[in-house]
Parts: sequence; structure tokens; C-alpha cells
Amino acid sequence: MTNKIREKDPEQARSGTSDRGNVMGRVGRSAHAFTGGALAVVLAGLVALVTHQPWLFPSLGPAVMLHVEKPASPESSPRNTFIGHGVALLAGYLFLVACGLADEPSALQEGVTGMRIVAVAGSLAVTASVLVLLKASHAPAGATTLIVSLGLLRTPTQLLVVAGAVVLVTVVDWLYGRVSGRPMPLWAAPAPSPEGGHRGRSDR
Repeated sequence: MTNKIREKDPEQARSGTSDRGNVMGRVGRSAHAFTGGALAVVLAGLVALVTHQPWLFPSLGPAVMLHVEKPASPESSPRNTFIGHGVALLAGYLFLVACGLADEPSALQEGVTGMRIVAVAGSLAVTASVLVLLKASHAPAGATTLIVSLGLLRTPTQLLVVAGAVVLVTVVDWLYGRVSGRPMPLWAAPAPSPEGGHRGRSDR
């Protein structure tokens, strides 16, 4: 009986070491996400404070979280981030204009109307379908196009500020990832291989 217990000891030791390693890994990733997320948003907030422009808006949060939580994911790459929000801004504004809502108060002020529903549904559907075609999935873009089609940010100046904020936090997160050892790709993440790995090298 004693021999059997002794035979299991090495396995238990390895299991304990593995559990501790997993916990430490999660703690490290948590600290990385905390620091990177706070840094990007604080810098965007400071620009908003100085310029009195909306450099902080809801869809910036999930974009930053993707960058710091899953830096190597294709969805987090600068390519997908820029294309995603760019398509979202264009789709949202085009549907605002097409539905005659470009100069109307936001949905928060006047409530939801039939044309507002058309604008919101249309902008989201177009954003999703175009990003699939471009292989540029980036879920936070769905929030960006709704912000525009709901009229929360709708003037050309505001849309340029949104684009600038997306570029700013992406650059900050990219630099932070390089310094912290969890880098984002330079532009696009490597494509997955048929075997489930990655084909070729990342351009990071």
C-alpha cells in the first residue's frame, strides 16, 4: 500500500506544479489586461479633456479589451480593428443619410422610430456582411455602427474623432504589447493552417 502511494507522489507533484503555473499565468494575464486597458483609455480620456471632443465612447472599451486579452487573435489585429471600425462608421453614416436622420436628434432624445430601426438594422447588417467578405471580423465594430446610426455621434467631425480614437488606442496597445512581451501583430495576424496551427510567420 505504501509503495502505491509513493508511486503516485510524482504525478501529484507534477499536477500541483501545473496548477500553480496556471494560476500564475492567469494572474500575469490579468495584470497585463488591467494595465494595458487602463493606459489606453486614460490616454484617450486625456485627449478628450484637452480637445473637448468625444475621444471616449462605448465601443472603444471592447476594442481595447480584445487588444489586451487576446493580442495574437486575428480579431484583435490592427488590420481588423481599423477595417472594422472604418466600415462601421461608413455604414452607420450612410444609413443615417439614407433614412433622413443625419440632422435629427439621437434616439435617446426623440425615441425609436420606424426609420431609426431601418438605419440601425441596415448599418449593422452591412457592417457584419462586409467584414465577413473582407475577412476582417472585429465584434466591437458592431457597437460603433450603432453609435452612429442611433445618432449618438453623427457629425463628420465626430466621426473623424472616433476614427482617431481607434487609431490612438490601437497604437498604445500595440506599443504596450511589445514592451510587456505579449505583442499584437504589426498589421494582420497569421492565417491558420489546415492542421490548426498558423501558416507562415506573423508580421509582428
